[in-house]
Amino acid sequence: MTRKKTTPFDFSGRDELLKDPKNAAVYLEECLIDGDMHLFQEALGNVAKAQGGMTALADETNLTRQALYRSLSKDGNPQMDTITKVLHAMGMRISIVPETAA
Repeated sequence: MTRKKTTPFDFSGRDELLKDPKNAAVYLEECLIDGDMHLFQEALGNVAKAQGGMTALADETNLTRQALYRSLSKDGNPQMDTITKVLHAMGMRISIVPETAA
């Protein structure tokens, strides 16, 4: 069996895309579909960095930069309060909707 040659995905334009609130919302929503909270946390950190950085987010949320970096890392364990503060600072909120049958 021959191996197919692959190349790494180019994320160089990601920050530009995530500056747009609509793109950021779709990105975060997609990261939640599988229920992997660690992926969502990391994605939330990516959006935060793209939309002004952790220092600006820390000022908006009254959380420390260190707490934000820790909470929004793949290995973080943020409380719901932290997630809602971060989303609010980004002009977003959590919405609960019924699952649709496939």
